[in-house]
Amino acid sequence: MYSADINKIIPFSSVDGPGNRTAIFLQGCNFNCKYCHNPETRNHCINCMDCVEPCPSAALKNENGKVVFYPEKCIGCDTCINICKHGATPRIVRLTSEQTFEKICENVPFIRGITFSGGECMLYPDFMREVFTICKEKSLGTLIDSNGSVDFEKHTKLLEVTDGVMLDIKAYDKNEHINVTDVKNDIVLKNALFLASVGKLFEVRTVIVPELFDFRKTVFDTSAALAPFLVKSNIRYKLISYRENGVRKEYRNYRMPTEEEMNEAKEIAQKNGFKDIVLI
Repeated sequence: MYSADINKIIPFSSVDGPGNRTAIFLQGCNFNCKYCHNPETRNHCINCMDCVEPCPSAALKNENGKVVFYPEKCIGCDTCINICKHGATPRIVRLTSEQTFEKICENVPFIRGITFSGGECMLYPDFMREVFTICKEKSLGTLIDSNGSVDFEKHTKLLEVTDGVMLDIKAYDKNEHINVTDVKNDIVLKNALFLASVGKLFEVRTVIVPELFDFRKTVFDTSAALAPFLVKSNIRYKLISYRENGVRKEYRNYRMPTEEEMNEAKEIAQKNGFKDIVLI
């Protein structure tokens, strides 16, 4: 049985896929997006102890040189993640696939399915496969929210129990993608085409940050590349306006796109054949 580091579980979410869903955020990411809205999900705690003493509810303890989290004492004030300089959080719970499913069952029958997010949840493919397999036995929907950095073609057993993937296309141009994330995007674009070809691409998403990359090119190239697959299956394109909420201080100087820019991006995708386009 596999286990994973879980950052948080949102029992009822209406923004992580269709219907009411339980969203499970796994810890750790292999991208370093400048506009990341959950920067505390990127790395694992290095036990520097900076967060222990400031914790107002004594939910964190130094036990033999390790930060130990007591969730029953946590008041959710975020003092620890605001203090952390390492893109991490001490509020991690390690759960097996069976224990995770028990958490999911607390929300049944009020949910339509579950969504794994992060961080980057595809760093835990075997864990997700086990959880999804149990979910399918209980007729729960299964979605993956991914940055596309792990080759899905190598995880066909996981895809067999996955209803669809919500894939981030941060930037289509390789150099612009490096500027946004510090990482190339070859595997991301490969995943987009592969998932679309096997009917598993539920949604592609682009965060619109006008001053960071050429969003018009990214939306055009992405929608043009995926347009041939729209004949057989619907693919949603979600265009997300950059907001500074949760973003690291050094990257809060980008401006939000205007309403006109968001609508321009929508029109570009529409001209390439997309009909299901969401602006948020």
